[in-house]
Amino acid sequence: MKKAIYLIMGERVGRTIVGTWNWLWGMPVESGGKVAVAVAEESLQSMQLAVQKLAQAVAAQEGAYKTAKSKYQAKVKELQTYEQQAMVAQRGGNEEAARMAMSRAIQTEQILPRLEEMVKQAEASVKASKDKLNRERMKLEAYKADMQNMKDMSEVNEALAMIAKVNNEFDIGSAKSDFEKAKGAVERRNLRTEALAELSENPVEKLQAEIENMTLDDEVARRLQRLEDSSRKQLPE
Repeated sequence: MKKAIYLIMGERVGRTIVGTWNWLWGMPVESGGKVAVAVAEESLQSMQLAVQKLAQAVAAQEGAYKTAKSKYQAKVKELQTYEQQAMVAQRGGNEEAARMAMSRAIQTEQILPRLEEMVKQAEASVKASKDKLNRERMKLEAYKADMQNMKDMSEVNEALAMIAKVNNEFDIGSAKSDFEKAKGAVERRNLRTEALAELSENPVEKLQAEIENMTLDDEVARRLQRLEDSSRKQLPE
């Protein structure tokens, strides 16, 4: 499908359409994920195809240049041949043949400058095309290196994303925070309860209870002492 779109709409428009489809499917290139790598690979393939086509065009140019150069060289030899024929005919006393050969030589000589200029232009064009092809090939190699780096970076990003996902899924920090909050709430409630108990206790009653306990302790001690004294008196001497 992609190749058909590129063939019908052209490479640039085709890439735009494919990129739009990716966006519509919720896979924008800007996400920098696998989709971005896939789009980069498609673009790299398009560049490789363009460089191949350029190489074919340069080869055709060079073939045409060589043909033109051969034609020019053939015309130069043709001129030399006509001049040689005219000289031979002139020496042989054949004036008519000499004039005809020289006439052809002149006609050939007149077209040679134009042919030479055309050959030079073709040579310059071929050289420029070859230079462009070399530049594009160097760019393509750089893009290939970038593509590999992009793949490596994407894989690292995926690994980091997985690590982050695992850390988030197994993060007990939130549980610790909830535990600390609960602990603090229980401790605060305990303090409030103790304070409330202290406030709810009647200080007069507390004092009275303390006095009664002290009186009871004294009474118990007094009676125990009395029992001890009584036992001593009953013992025989």
